[in-house]
Amino acid sequence: REVILSGGDPLLIHEDLLEHILASLTGINHVEVIRIGSRIPVVLPMRITPGLCRMLQKYRPLWFNTQFNHPREITEESARACEMLLEAGIPLSNQSVLLRGVNDTPETMRDLLQGLQKISVRPYYLFQCEPVKGATHFQTEISVGRDIMKKLWGNLSGLCIPRYVIDLPGGAGKLFLESATCHAGDEAGTSMRELN
Repeated sequence: REVILSGGDPLLIHEDLLEHILASLTGINHVEVIRIGSRIPVVLPMRITPGLCRMLQKYRPLWFNTQFNHPREITEESARACEMLLEAGIPLSNQSVLLRGVNDTPETMRDLLQGLQKISVRPYYLFQCEPVKGATHFQTEISVGRDIMKKLWGNLSGLCIPRYVIDLPGGAGKLFLESATCHAGDEAGTSMRELN
């Protein structure tokens, strides 16, 4: 019932081809929702044009996931690109990747998440960096991500808190990496473990 267009970036193909794909998908009876995953609002915001937004609007319900990884990526231009999509009635979520030396502190992550909330982009996932060739120097320990989530929980609005996850190999889905103490505090987390 749900189709995701992602990775290579679907907004890098010609607009006519993108519309052909969207029209073909909406013509399938059991497809109810389309999602687009794209970093274009962040890295090439001028690609988000009124014409593109009008075209995408025709294929709602359409959900848009983008990828801001650092608060400095929230620029006037990227915020405007997001606003144009929102004005077309397309909800926006964000999927960040936890990157060593880029956003792996509670302060940087707080600024990113609050900055996204200000531009009406809902933090959705914080991904543990995968062991991708050429990018292993960006990997952090899972304990770093858990510590960040623990420090953010209770200090930010719930609308700002993403789910901390890792993609399992072989298409097995996502594994939530938050501990019970992220949500409940140390004392309540201990009580939960005792109940189990």
